[in-house]
Amino acid sequence: MEELSAMSNEDFANLLNSRKRRSLLRLNRNDSKKLLEKVDSGKSKLRTHSRTTVITPKLVGKTIEVYNGQKFIPITITEEMLGFYLGEFSQTRRIASHKGTGVGATKSSKNQGKK
Repeated sequence: MEELSAMSNEDFANLLNSRKRRSLLRLNRNDSKKLLEKVDSGKSKLRTHSRTTVITPKLVGKTIEVYNGQKFIPITITEEMLGFYLGEFSQTRRIASHKGTGVGATKSSKNQGKK
């Protein structure tokens, strides 16, 4: 980990695949730049809408709140997350929780009591 934290963004980008390398080297999205500037300044509360930011060694150990469309989901960055996008750890869809059959769904559901 010490080797990775000592690397510059260009050296770390060479370890990634081409899509992530390009987005990391270009930093053409202003929200990615702003997030990395906030990390450098040492702000305690980091919130972002930028789900396309690539996780770099600078972010390891930080807690970042990523917006999923409804609310901010807190994510603690670990070493295993390096090279992934922030959005991969903040799900935008709920897991479906199916319950019993509704009244009238089948012929046998007539015999079920109403709740």
